[in-house]
Amino acid sequence: MHSAIERSPFARLPDGSQVNVFTLANAAGMIVRILDFGGIITEIHVPDRDGVFADVALGFDTLAPYLADSPYFGALIGRYGNRIAGGRFTLDGQAYTLPVNNGANHLHGGVPGFDRVLWRSRIEHDTLVLEYRSADGEQGYPGTLDVTVHYRLTADNEIMVRFEAVTDRATPVNLTQHSYFNLAGGGDILGHAMTIDADSFVPIDAGLVPLGSLAPVAGTPFDFRTPRPIGARIDEAHAQLAHGSGYDHCFVLNRPAPGGMTRAAHVREPMSGRVLELFTQEPGVQFYSGNFLDGSLTGKGRTYAHRSGFCLEPQHFPDSPNQPGFPNTILRPGQVYATESRLRFSVDR
Repeated sequence: MHSAIERSPFARLPDGSQVNVFTLANAAGMIVRILDFGGIITEIHVPDRDGVFADVALGFDTLAPYLADSPYFGALIGRYGNRIAGGRFTLDGQAYTLPVNNGANHLHGGVPGFDRVLWRSRIEHDTLVLEYRSADGEQGYPGTLDVTVHYRLTADNEIMVRFEAVTDRATPVNLTQHSYFNLAGGGDILGHAMTIDADSFVPIDAGLVPLGSLAPVAGTPFDFRTPRPIGARIDEAHAQLAHGSGYDHCFVLNRPAPGGMTRAAHVREPMSGRVLELFTQEPGVQFYSGNFLDGSLTGKGRTYAHRSGFCLEPQHFPDSPNQPGFPNTILRPGQVYATESRLRFSVDR
């Protein structure tokens, strides 16, 4: 049986434009809700080992908080996920300046990024298709970029996210999905057992910008190659943890053949038995432990306190346009940017 998708009105933007919410449901009872504003995943309902469903996604039940100060809850990110140092890069001999919105740096495509635009939406069988045209010069980026995102909920409790993009001028592209998860449905995430298939990570400076090198995880608090509670070493005296106020780092995935999909991460919440696995074609995953959540945001009857959610953002490395040793993030005319990731939910009985 295919998953079903229903469209309903959600709210209106200040300019009067209609924002819709799409409800994806499968025969197993899993429900995912997605807005065409920002491509935001607002809810993910999955069962625990006793069959009790809970919403494991951080988010809001009204539009206003997403327009105000949402920390990218559930959103699509572009043109460039993560940071570009100083809001500057040079491409084919030409210098470009981007707006800075994270200290001295450009973060997640600027304001507004793809997280705060209304996407064109349509339903194709069991898939929600979102499209957005980013104009030449938008947020300082060169070229007109046409982006298509496919969201699909499978019968196996997987959320499939596929990005495609084409451009008419060379431009950096690094698209990702920025959901925050709490597999317990509440409380903090420090007891979640995390595994990340990465032998190295990208060290950052105090501004959270890459130093340009890779560092081994062995012998550090960044070694998640075997399952370990997120909170086990998060407060150790380590310069990298101090820079990120916890984990806010890109992990370099141990990948199969180019273009293949790897299981990047496995997360288990021991009390509920809920499990989340991330599969991706991307070379990296940004693990963020909700360090800057401070209890000032509320939604869906919850208060989003310190480390009450975690992110696993499949992506290329931060600041790659300024780091020639990192995997390429420049899309050129005639090329097709295409990448897929999957979020698989299950229970450990």
